[in-house]
Amino acid sequence: MSPIQHGSHPLRETRRFFFARNGAGIGTAALASLLQSDSVAGQPTDAPALSTLHHSSTAKHVIWLFMADGPSQLDLFDYKPQLAEYFDKDLPESIRNGQRITTMTSGQSRLPCAPSVFSFSRRGQQGAWVSDLLPEIGSIVDDLCIVKTMHTEAINHDPAITYIQTGSQLPGRPSMGAWLSYGLGSPAKDLPAFVVLHSRIPGGAQTQALFSRLWGSGFLPTRHAGVSLRSNGDPVLYLSNPDGVDGGTRRTMLDGLAALNQQRLQTVGDPEIASRIAQYEMAFRMQTSVPELTDISDEPESVLEMYGPEVREPGTFAYNCLLARRLAERGVPFTQVFLRGWDHHGGLPGSIRQLAPVSDRASAALVKDLKQRGMLDDTLVVWGGEFGRTVYSQGTLTAENYGRDHHPRNFVMWLAGGGIRGGQVYGETDDFSYNAVENPVHIHDLNATILHALGIQHEQLTYRFQGRDFRLTDVHGTVVSDLLHS
Repeated sequence: MSPIQHGSHPLRETRRFFFARNGAGIGTAALASLLQSDSVAGQPTDAPALSTLHHSSTAKHVIWLFMADGPSQLDLFDYKPQLAEYFDKDLPESIRNGQRITTMTSGQSRLPCAPSVFSFSRRGQQGAWVSDLLPEIGSIVDDLCIVKTMHTEAINHDPAITYIQTGSQLPGRPSMGAWLSYGLGSPAKDLPAFVVLHSRIPGGAQTQALFSRLWGSGFLPTRHAGVSLRSNGDPVLYLSNPDGVDGGTRRTMLDGLAALNQQRLQTVGDPEIASRIAQYEMAFRMQTSVPELTDISDEPESVLEMYGPEVREPGTFAYNCLLARRLAERGVPFTQVFLRGWDHHGGLPGSIRQLAPVSDRASAALVKDLKQRGMLDDTLVVWGGEFGRTVYSQGTLTAENYGRDHHPRNFVMWLAGGGIRGGQVYGETDDFSYNAVENPVHIHDLNATILHALGIQHEQLTYRFQGRDFRLTDVHGTVVSDLLHS
């Protein structure tokens, strides 16, 4: 046999293996950083990408209440009383102006206008119009900045929700929570920097699937991905020790596994191995922190009453909103709470009557709870979905019933706390809630503004991948200074 064919001969070593093996010193240094929890100066050696903030921050935590599937702005926040005279009249072409619509309504012979069947009331010192479907949110309107002119290019659910979460309609980019974990790290030693909570879907709700890539890390190291907590069984899969394994045994197993991973890291230099070790260590610490987090028995009765009776049921939106406050209290920088079921293509009045109260009480309770604890000053709460709904009816229109298709050209989101200037309604739409006519806010602008509140210049938080520098806002985004306290 030729010595060159022998597996141990140096000429059999590939170029990739050669560079991987010689780069092991870098990987070993990274591993040492991960395993050593504190430096001499007492600061984490596994440092975030930003050693200092770009400017002073007004927010330390973000809680995003994501209303997946697109809630109807026309029936919740964008009051258009003049639409009554357009009932069952076709949407004027001068308003649509050739805008593309989905295949779900493009085949209709007509696009008849459907005024909301719900009443609105002026709320707060500024007299903001809020649907009577949302009395509790109406009661906190002076703490809210209601943005009526959000807009996006995406017209279908998956690209739209991917777009607002990651800055791109195409899958594969890191989500906002992952960017914050990468850029800022976390003061919470025993909990992830990014936590995702999924709320129970109301019976009969029309909803779309959610994919884990929406809270994924994309091309960032996987330790920056969101950790999704479950409402049944272990909050995190395999968090509990199996039968016959105690904490000491688990610790010994992890130490042995870390040693094996270190050997592999020295061999191939893959930074994902270092991430894996860090994730195992976090999982070990979460065995204590997560049960304490999810046990709400220590909450005062007055707080539980504020969230409503469903707060005692794990997996409900009320329970998740309370959990989001407890996560922020424990230092977690980014929590995302999903509430699905807003995809009201038909039978909107009946469906939204069921879902709006679920969102209303718990969302308002979260803001009130944060405020009474002095946490609203540095906790930014965001409420909204991926797009809005059309003024014209999808399907049959009657005086009491209608459906609404997807509408990306204007929709409503609200923000509270974390340096946001409350008590204002920002932007204006036309008489059909179809086009933004004053102060449009793109989803890139929203994300840039959220990062700004956290002390980050959105153009300077980047990650080099495949030969270019990527960022959450891609090559777009402008901070909307009018939303912020001066």
